[in-house]
Amino acid sequence: MKILFQLIVLFCFISTSLQAQPKNYIEKIKDLQQAYVKEHEVVLKKDKNYFRFFPVNKKYHVKASFNKLADTVGFIMKTSGTKDKKFFRYGTIHFVIDGITLKLTLFQSQQLLTDTAFKDYLFLPFTDLTSGEESYGGGRYLDPKLSDIKKNFILIDFNEAYNPYCAYTSGYNCPIPPRENDLPVAIRAGEKAFDKKENKFN
Repeated sequence: MKILFQLIVLFCFISTSLQAQPKNYIEKIKDLQQAYVKEHEVVLKKDKNYFRFFPVNKKYHVKASFNKLADTVGFIMKTSGTKDKKFFRYGTIHFVIDGITLKLTLFQSQQLLTDTAFKDYLFLPFTDLTSGEESYGGGRYLDPKLSDIKKNFILIDFNEAYNPYCAYTSGYNCPIPPRENDLPVAIRAGEKAFDKKENKFN
């Protein structure tokens, strides 16, 4: 998982850097996606041609209200591998897409809390109606930070949603999104399912 955390840091660094550039929103997201593909450490060489993304859509960049949870016990989140992982429920977020009010839980990794480089990171895994069809069946991830929460609000951009390493190969212990983070809508934003039969990345 250390490689995944390094990729998360790079992803966030690129995102922050692009915000300072005089580009429109769609160009920023596409630049971010291209950098993500280029620096990916699991998908290599010609296989990088098979990354696919939904069209960038600003409606999936949402402002969510945040409610802090007092979880001091935590729970074990199942993974795709043999090692389960402990997380704490840090808070819930509420937001609206297409007139539908939605809710997700933000998690905090016990493992990352002991690492000064990553203790500011939260974990937002989710599934939606595209999971197993247009997007990876095991769900997708977002990595907001504690510092993103301002006055009980947080900006969440599903255009930055990415696949866990298990979408490409076996041997990783990728957390499986809990049932509470299964959205009853289609989130057609971010990374699609990885398919070597199709080459649609541009």
